[in-house]
Amino acid sequence: MTTKQRYDYVVEYFSKTMPTAESELNFRNPFELLVAVVLSAQCTDKRVNLTTPALFERYPDATAMAEASEAEIYEYIKSISYPNNKAKHLATLARQIVERFGGEVPSDPDDLQSLQGVGRKTANVVGAVLWGREVMPVDTHVFRVAARIGLSRNAKTPLATERQLEKGFPKELLPLAHHWLILHGRYTCMARKPKCEKCGLTAICKHYITNNKQ
Repeated sequence: MTTKQRYDYVVEYFSKTMPTAESELNFRNPFELLVAVVLSAQCTDKRVNLTTPALFERYPDATAMAEASEAEIYEYIKSISYPNNKAKHLATLARQIVERFGGEVPSDPDDLQSLQGVGRKTANVVGAVLWGREVMPVDTHVFRVAARIGLSRNAKTPLATERQLEKGFPKELLPLAHHWLILHGRYTCMARKPKCEKCGLTAICKHYITNNKQ
């Protein structure tokens, strides 16, 4: 099977089984999405969604959060992973948005990455979800699933995986394909006990084929 055939198979499968895949983070505007994505680092979306309603009620926009101290923000997010660092990121990030971008989340990828706590993956997630930017954010789920299926080959870093996936998927499908791989990794192709018996990709999955040779 060629690499193109593998990608075509994956696209056909997910187009049928997950045609409207989207982010599971709850948000109402660009600022809320950015905050939620920052909070989601090494934390489940479920936990983030339990945390953000009170946070967003108190700090509905960057202007409001910019006036808060790290300690005040911490009280709202202390139930998630690494709350001290994330409180620091959010306090600084909000001030930067107010001071440099008039209180609005910038759409330019470089501007986004200039914000405290915003790396390439976070900027790509925001760009893909909000503006349909043709990018492939790579988190641990995407990194793992791409390697297992065989969409990426010998990719040692998230950036290497990102570049291979952006080359393999049709450009217009990248924002959707990002969610396909995340959700597949979250609910089917888990790190420790993948549910191969429930997966429709076993016919072309390198991991499955390698581990089930007779």
